[in-house]
Amino acid sequence: MLLDAARETAAEAVGCRPDELRFTSSGTQALHTGITGALAGRRRAGRRLVVSAVEHSAVLHTAEVHERAGGLTRQVEVDRTGRVDAQEWARALGEDCALACLQSANHEVGTVQPVEEVAAVCAEAGVPLLVDAAQSLPWGPVAGDWSLLAGSAHKWGGPAGVGLLAVRKGVRFAPQGPVDERESGAAPGFENIPAIVAAAAALRAVRAEADAEAARLRALVDRIRARVPELVPDTEVVGDPVRRLPHLVTFSCLYVDGEALLHALDAAGYSVSSGSSCTSSTLTPSHVLRAMGVLSEGNVRVSLPPGTPESEVDRFLDALPGAVEGVRAHLGAGAGTAAGPAPSGAASEITVDARGKLCPLPVIELAKVIEDVPAGGVVRVLADDEAARLDIPAWCEMTGHAYEGAEGIEYRVRRVAAGA
Repeated sequence: MLLDAARETAAEAVGCRPDELRFTSSGTQALHTGITGALAGRRRAGRRLVVSAVEHSAVLHTAEVHERAGGLTRQVEVDRTGRVDAQEWARALGEDCALACLQSANHEVGTVQPVEEVAAVCAEAGVPLLVDAAQSLPWGPVAGDWSLLAGSAHKWGGPAGVGLLAVRKGVRFAPQGPVDERESGAAPGFENIPAIVAAAAALRAVRAEADAEAARLRALVDRIRARVPELVPDTEVVGDPVRRLPHLVTFSCLYVDGEALLHALDAAGYSVSSGSSCTSSTLTPSHVLRAMGVLSEGNVRVSLPPGTPESEVDRFLDALPGAVEGVRAHLGAGAGTAAGPAPSGAASEITVDARGKLCPLPVIELAKVIEDVPAGGVVRVLADDEAARLDIPAWCEMTGHAYEGAEGIEYRVRRVAAGA
């Protein structure tokens, strides 16, 4: 009875029938099960899987497994705000497409995707669309004619270890691996009844206040988006400024080590995240930031929990400039690093050897010498850090200099005169 009641509550929030919803042990398992089950159920339609370039790693990892098994994956690129284009999506489907996957909103930058438009494109092509709604479910149901939907309870304040997967009636679906009679084979083993009940109760509670809280948090995020570039020089706020989640904001700071900045903010009492190339877990740029073509160094992701007071945001904005300045000073960089005219008789080309140096040092070295070449002069940067392939073009975009491309580990930047 408890399980049935929780299923009805969750289904009402999702916008599906109770018998279309299954509980899983996590949002990741829901995505894995949804993708593999839909691909297997539609194997006669083809082996093509279409995803966006900014999907959660759980989707991309499943796509890699699909490719190793002989399938085809097509990634749809995004614009600089992180959104896909519905027409590009239509061109990616093809006649052999078995499944398409699109997140409702991005987990790193908050950009909301045009799910309703993409769902219409998929429906016209006869292709089911799986929506990763983990980030958006706390704020409302997903619009559009989607076919499958996945979510994760800890994203809306429920307990970790509970996910959900909705599969619309009529969608060909064949769960993979050993199955039993529980949850239609989507999650073998006995259900965690207390956690599921808590997850459903949390979803109902957060939805009851979603509209009012979204409006309040959106105003606070707007303040962060406006004030950060004013308070911290050489900073870029990323993600769509309008079509976005209400509680999340991401920005990147030039000449800053992301991990060091997280530690500085932690010492000031703020727990933030980063998609930076400098995080210790991977030492590679965030695939989301890379797909968007924005700066990855010094990346900070701020997520405001429900109930965050305005005063706390003000205190964060007071603490941020000092934290950034301290990290920049430690790395030998600072505001105005790339300013100043070139000396008379300056060489028209300079080579910077940044091999063996990790983000953000190659960009800092570039910024230090760009003023040593005249307008039209070139700086050749030798950098073997993977982040340089993203950060040097992004630095040029932010500072107005011309990025002339890369060959191997050599990057060419042409100095553009101020005001040109």
